[in-house]
Amino acid sequence: MPKKILAVDDDPDIRDALTMILESQGYKVITAQDGIEALANLKAEKPDLMILDLLMPKMDGWAVCKELQDPRWSKYRGIPILILTSVREEASRRRYELETGLELDVDDYVEKPFSPDVLLERVSRLIKKKG
Repeated sequence: MPKKILAVDDDPDIRDALTMILESQGYKVITAQDGIEALANLKAEKPDLMILDLLMPKMDGWAVCKELQDPRWSKYRGIPILILTSVREEASRRRYELETGLELDVDDYVEKPFSPDVLLERVSRLIKKKG
């Protein structure tokens, strides 16, 4: 059965690119354009991996990570999160720590603009690790 990936980004071009790259490797891709849609799809689809943009309207990636810390979301905690963002990793982690007092609990980072090869390598590694 193909592995399911939830790709969350407010930019439709990036969602299309992610879908194309991931589907070329046989993954099933579900997309969301903001954090609210992401959480709804997480529940409905139970993906094997979530690719999450940080800067989005309505509910951003930091807020999604914060929400997932809530005990009500505990059964989705095993889903690896790959952050895809134009914000540098240190800045992202720092902002989250300042806002929540917690470490940003994500599995990996890919900075935009991303190379398809790097993206696929990280995705494959995280899905294997989840195993």
